[in-house]
Amino acid sequence: MENIKTPYNSVLSIAGSDSGGCAGIQADIKSISACGAYAATVITATTAQNTLGVTDIHAIPISHFEKQLDAVLSDIQFGAIKIGMLHSCEVIKIVQEKLAEYKLKNIVLDPVMVTTSGHKLITDDAIECLKNFLPHVSLITPNIPEAELLIDEKINGANMEAMAKKIAENYKTSVLLKGGHIIDNNEMTDVFYEYPTGKTFTITNPRIATNNTHGTGCSLSSSIATFLSLGEPMEIAIKKGCDYVNKAIAAGQYKTLGHGNGPINHFGL
Repeated sequence: MENIKTPYNSVLSIAGSDSGGCAGIQADIKSISACGAYAATVITATTAQNTLGVTDIHAIPISHFEKQLDAVLSDIQFGAIKIGMLHSCEVIKIVQEKLAEYKLKNIVLDPVMVTTSGHKLITDDAIECLKNFLPHVSLITPNIPEAELLIDEKINGANMEAMAKKIAENYKTSVLLKGGHIIDNNEMTDVFYEYPTGKTFTITNPRIATNNTHGTGCSLSSSIATFLSLGEPMEIAIKKGCDYVNKAIAAGQYKTLGHGNGPINHFGL
C-alpha cells in the first residue's frame, strides 16, 4: 500500500513563556496538543513566574524574535495563529507585518495585559499599540478587566452582550468576552459577538469551586485556534474550546501544584 503524506494540522503560538508552566507558551502547547493539532512557538518574552505570580519579565531581543517568526513561518503551514503577550509596540509592529507578509488567517488574539493575580504585563504605550492592532485579527478573547481597559467602561452580568458588541464595533473584529470575573451566580457565562455579521450567542458552563484556574485564558484562546485549524467554523471552534477548558478545570480542581493558583488539567489526567 502506497504511503500518502498528509500535513499536520498546525497552530503557531506567539506568546510569553511561563516558567511555572501554568500559562503562556507552556499552556498553549498543552492545549493545542490535547485538542488534536501540532504546536509550534515563537516566544516574545520569558517570565519569572510561579503559582503565586510574576516577579520578573525579560523581553526577547527584537532581532531574535523576528528570526523566530521567519524560521517557522517560512517552513511550516499553519491553519491558525494564537497570539498572547505582546509586551511592546515594537513587537506588535513586527507581528502585524509578518501576518500580512505570510498572508496568515484564523488569528486568535488573547489581549494579555494583566494577570489573574493583578500583575501588569505590558506598558501603557503597548496597550495603545495593541488597540491599533486588533482590527488585523480574526477574534479577540478578553476577560472582564482587559475588556474594561479596551473600552474604558465597567462591565457586569447585565451589560455583557452590549459591551461585547461595542468592543467588536470599535475594533472591527469578532469578540469572545469571558465572564469568569463576574461572580453573581453558580454559572460561567461568555458572550460571543461576530463581526461584522452581528451574530451573538452566549455559552454557559457550571462554575467550579477551585483556585486551579491559572492559564485558563491562554488555554481557551489556543484551543479555539486549534479547532479553527482543524476546519471548524468560528462558532463551533469557540463552543468546543469553552467545553474543553471547562472539562480541564473540572479535571484539575483537586490537584495541588505550588502554594498559589494552580493550572487546569490539560489532559484530564
